[in-house]
Amino acid sequence: MAYTEKFQHLADVAMSHVAGIAPAQVNGLLAQGAVALDIRDKEEHDADHIAGSLHLSRGKLEMNIEGLIPDLSTMVLCYCNANNRGALSADTLRQMGYSNARYIAGGLKAYRATE
Repeated sequence: MAYTEKFQHLADVAMSHVAGIAPAQVNGLLAQGAVALDIRDKEEHDADHIAGSLHLSRGKLEMNIEGLIPDLSTMVLCYCNANNRGALSADTLRQMGYSNARYIAGGLKAYRATE
């Protein structure tokens, strides 16, 4: 998908602020207590998602995250289909005080490719 230059710049800046997690690391981190957070739209989540992941669309992230994940030290693995929305969401969580917010590099597509 082609993104606008401004959107891609925002996503690139977000990726410079938070760490990407390799898809092969996800299951191990989940087993250790990390939370996978699907920030895609509901219809995307309904079509496919990481088993056990929480869903909170990006448009409602800031309003509802504290009720969903109140512990700011929780490792949160944000993901979308690829990188950008996941990284933007992880960076937003970082700004809100979630010290272990990360994004799944390559998103759901890359995670599925590891199975």
